[in-house]
Formats: sequence, structure tokens, C-alpha cells
Amino acid sequence: MTLGRLNHVGVATPSIAVSIAMYRDLLGAEAIGEPFDLPAQGVKVCFIDAPNMQIELIEPYDDASPIAGFLAKNPAGGQHHLCFEVADIDAAVAELTAKGARVLGKPRIGAHGTPIVFVHPRDMGGVLIELMETHKH
Repeated sequence: MTLGRLNHVGVATPSIAVSIAMYRDLLGAEAIGEPFDLPAQGVKVCFIDAPNMQIELIEPYDDASPIAGFLAKNPAGGQHHLCFEVADIDAAVAELTAKGARVLGKPRIGAHGTPIVFVHPRDMGGVLIELMETHKH
């Protein structure tokens, strides 16, 4: 496995609308996608484009959302995860597992429409890492 580029930083928020206004009004963000629901993952998502990566705003879809638990501990929200691209998600999972890392669940389709998986923060220096299979063009 080779670590690819940083695709996005996931930021949990109690309100995507409030966060959009902050990134737009305070930081001058212009390329802001439309928020959309990912009920299978329990989240609402919105991507803000920066020149070299994206910011993924994540709001709980409902009270059962894993983001709801994060916000219970961090009511104002905050950095939730870093997402790196990999060429082959299955090969990455196999290699990480063989090296003793805890992969959280099986690969599933993420917000970009490609397979993703998360690696436990205890195995990554306290940072939740998302691996996303690079789009195959």
C-alpha cells in the first residue's frame, strides 16, 4: 500500500448551514457543494473545495448517527478525520490488517461514490483515518 494524497479533512458540525457561512464569510470559500444526505452512514454531507483538497462538513442525519456521539463530546464540532486516497482499498485493508491495524468494518461506498474504510485512531496516533479508493478513470 502506498499512501496517496490527502483528499479531505472531515469536520463534524452541529449545523452544515452555519459552517458553510463561516467558511464562506470568514475564509472566502467560493466552491461550496450542495449538502446531501447519506442515510446509510447516518450523516448529511457538504464538500467545500480548497485549491489542494476538500473540507467535508458532516452533520448527524439523526440521533443514531456516529457523528451525534462525536458532537455529544464536542458540542461545537471539530476535526473528525483525515481522508487519504489509496489505489486499491481491498489491498490496503489486507495490508493494514496483516500489520495489526484495526480496520473499522468492511469497505463501503462513501460520499465520493468510491469505496472507503476507516482505521482505528488508536492505531494511528489518535487520529481517525479514512482511506478512500482513488477514482478509476
